[in-house]
Formats: sequence, structure tokens, C-alpha cells
Amino acid sequence: MKFEFIEHTADTGLIAYGRTLSEAFANAAYGLFSIIAELKPVRETESRKVEISGDDPEGLLFEWLNSLLYLFDVEMLIFKRFDILDLDGRHLEAVCYGEKYDPSRHHLKTGVKSATYHMLKVDEERNQVQVIFDV
Repeated sequence: MKFEFIEHTADTGLIAYGRTLSEAFANAAYGLFSIIAELKPVRETESRKVEISGDDPEGLLFEWLNSLLYLFDVEMLIFKRFDILDLDGRHLEAVCYGEKYDPSRHHLKTGVKSATYHMLKVDEERNQVQVIFDV
């Protein structure tokens, strides 16, 4: 299982899993975009390199997901594959694959405003992350 949704009063959240922490971060990103849109019809015709820094693993997760939301909001890119090239406690480098939103082929589901720090967790021992999104 890549991720599972968690209940939260007015927002939505998820717990993402992986064999490695990099995979958990990638699965959190996939979960984010599965909230935003139906991912099955999304093709991998465009890519973007994302490089971010954070003060700690939780801050890195927060910046990672909000950087992806920025690319969706500004460039209308829907991503469905995330290759994490480098991840340590304060730095992440990844290549994200997807395509520009096409209303004739893509179904948007829920608008996500941002990832939040509320209940944000990075469990490095279990390769698991948790995030609540403001929708």
C-alpha cells in the first residue's frame, strides 16, 4: 500500500509508506495528486526537477508537498511519478513526471490549498510520513 487517507474534521490527510524514506516521500506526493485529480489518464510527457531544503525532516516534507502544489497552481502540472534522487534530513532532490492539466481528459476532484504542520510526522525508522492538507 502506497498511502491511506486519514480522517480529519474539515481537511484531508494521509499516511504514506515506503520501503525507504524516499519512497514514502514519493508516495505522499502521489497521494497528494490523487486527492487533486484522477491520475489514471495522466501521461508522463513533462518533467520538472525539484530541489528543496528544510530545517528538519518534517520541514522538508512540508516544503516538498507545497512546492508540488505551487507547480500545479502556477503551471497546471499534474504529476503521477516522483523519482527522489537525493534525500537527507534537510535536502531533497527529485524529478517529477506528469503533464499539464487538460480539462477534456483530466477530472479534478478536490482543491488542495497547502500541506500543514498540523499532525505532520516523519518516521524515519518505519519509513512512513503523515500530513494534513488544507482543502
